[in-house]
Amino acid sequence: MHVGLCRNDKAFFYSCKLGRLVIKLKRMEGAKNFAYIDGANLHKGIKSLGWDLDYKKFRVWLSDKYDVKTAYLFIGLIPKNKELYKHLQENGFTLVFKEVVYDDGGRAKGNCDADLVLQATRDFYESKFEKAVIITSDGDYASLVKFLNDKGKLTVILSPQNKEKCSILLKRTNAKIAYMNDQRAMLHY
Repeated sequence: MHVGLCRNDKAFFYSCKLGRLVIKLKRMEGAKNFAYIDGANLHKGIKSLGWDLDYKKFRVWLSDKYDVKTAYLFIGLIPKNKELYKHLQENGFTLVFKEVVYDDGGRAKGNCDADLVLQATRDFYESKFEKAVIITSDGDYASLVKFLNDKGKLTVILSPQNKEKCSILLKRTNAKIAYMNDQRAMLHY
């Protein structure tokens, strides 16, 4: 038998909503897990699967599923994408920019691999995180994944590609790999 406020009571509703927010904030205070996201790999991988990622939902999901407090998103800096960068920052991503170069066809290339590896390694040695989540399908990160996994600091690799297109080099690390396409219903835009 329920005694007290009924569900239609606005004060009860706001109290419950505030209570969930307080619980979530307390959980976030204790979380020291970091995500390291290869922005171009994430974007291209999801696009190749035929859907668009809702970055706001994705950031909340990282927090809820993996207790990610800080989500670094490594991305090429292109001035015309200023609104995108603002949107990503407003939704809780810490952007790490890389100057881009343009190929003969005029396509931008902002290779962020070394920056991501350096940031994750620096954060490990400075004990800034408890566990790391790496978001990529790129085999160039296999050494970082193996290092973090051997140290007991890797939670998971989140692959924006399907199983067949995720790098064999990542698979050979024996790290846990989850495929983002499995979360499509929850994370699509």
